[in-house]
Formats: sequence, structure tokens, C-alpha cells
Amino acid sequence: MRIATTCALALSAVLAGTAAFADCPGKPGALGVSRTVEIDTTGGPGFGFEQYRMHDFLLLKEVVLTFDDGPWPTNTHAVLDALDAHCAKATFFIIGKHALWHPDILKEVGARGHTVGSHTWSHANLRKLKADKAREEIEKGLSAVKLGLGREPAPFFRFPYLQDPKDQVAYLGSRNIAIFSHDVDSFDFKYRKPEDVVKSVMSKLQKHGKGIILMHDFQQATARAMPQLLSELKAQGYKLVHMKAKAPAATLAEFDEIAKAEIKGPAGTGRPTSSVVRTISAGQSK
Repeated sequence: MRIATTCALALSAVLAGTAAFADCPGKPGALGVSRTVEIDTTGGPGFGFEQYRMHDFLLLKEVVLTFDDGPWPTNTHAVLDALDAHCAKATFFIIGKHALWHPDILKEVGARGHTVGSHTWSHANLRKLKADKAREEIEKGLSAVKLGLGREPAPFFRFPYLQDPKDQVAYLGSRNIAIFSHDVDSFDFKYRKPEDVVKSVMSKLQKHGKGIILMHDFQQATARAMPQLLSELKAQGYKLVHMKAKAPAATLAEFDEIAKAEIKGPAGTGRPTSSVVRTISAGQSK
């Protein structure tokens, strides 16, 4: 019965999300997006066969690109530029603290058409926290991402270290927030050379044939690897799937206020840093 249900869900996702290949003007070798799927997060469904063997919506040679731990200066921009060059879309799981430290970068992630989810307030291991503290990490992180992004993010969540205590899985379900593991872990935090990141991803994809790929835009090697990785995915016939949520996440007012209190000093006008501070001269690099 479960197999039949899973197959029906997969077929439904395919039919609902089928779209023609998205052209990338002037870039015939670009990866593009082969289809976009909409995810109904009611009840907190789980995705990624590493942990949640429920909803397999990817066809053979389809991949989803996901990035954790951003936004981060330089590295996130490099990832975004590489994705733009291929007219590719991804899902970013954002740390709440980083959202408030770098709201301009986070807003750019959203403005470029990527899906924004959350990854707790401080990247804490929720298995090591009491229930109330774990929920605070979840809710404060979600509110901080909303504040940094300037709108409600997607109700998509990934547990730090993939540590998912059952009570918090149930809590996320009660909040209608989907949880994501992965099918392919790049282990990019172990590498310093971009070619090693590419090799890690492609070798595992060859084994699995498809999957949700876990990477980190926080990592410099990953940022540098993205142009080669996207080209390699295209060359080997992989198709990119972009995930969107049926409805945005609903934050809790209590934690919205707690997140706002983390912004030190006067809030100012809300203008982006780039409009407040700009370089008018710079010395030559030697």
C-alpha cells in the first residue's frame, strides 16, 4: 500500500510540475531548469532518501540543488552568479544569524528566483537541546530568515547535522513545515579544491542516478566548483528540478519580536548597505 501511495505521489508531482525546458537565452550549453514542482507542506512531509523514505518525486537523472549555512559574503554571490550563468535555480537553507548579519545577500538570493528555507537560528544540534530550546532554535531561525529576506520564506527546513529528534519532527509537522534530508551529500566541507567537490558529487550521482544534492554556499571550494559542476551535470545528461512551496511559512509573532531584538543599534531606514556605503576610490592591487 505504501509503495502504491508513493508511486501515486511521485506521478502526481511529475504531472503537476511538468514544464518545458526553460530556455537560457544566448547560452545553449546551459543546464537550465527542466521542471518546477510545487510542494504541499501540510503535515510536514519529509524528503531525501538518506532519512525519509516517503516521497520519491525525482525521475532518473533528475537532481535538486540545495545549499546550507548561508548567506555568506563572496561565496554566496559566487554560487548565485554560477547559477545565473546556467539559468539554474536552487533551494537555500538559511541560518537565522547569517540572515540578520547579511540581509542584503539573502534578499539577492530571493530576488534571483531561488527558494529560501531555514536551518535553525544558530546551527545548533537539536538532539542536544531540551524541547523548548530546540523549538526556539527552529522558530527564531525562521523569523530571522523572514526578517532578513523581507518576506515569508518557504516552509522548508533542514536539521543541522541531519540530527532530527522525533519530537521536533512532530513539531515541524504540526507547523506544516516540510523537512529535507538528501540523497547525495557532497561532503564539500572536507575539501579545499573545487575539483574535489565536483568529483564527490558526480561520483555519488553516478551511483544513485538522481537525487537531492546537499552542498554549502558557506564553503569557498563549493563556490569555486559551481561553474564546473553545473557544466558537468549538463554534459552528463542530468536535468534540474526546482522546488517551490504551495504556501509560504507562517512565523510566530513572539519569535518575530525576538529576532528583531537581535539587530543591534538603531534599525535605520531599511535601505540596503549598497545604497548607504559605496566605494568611490580604491588603490591598485600589487
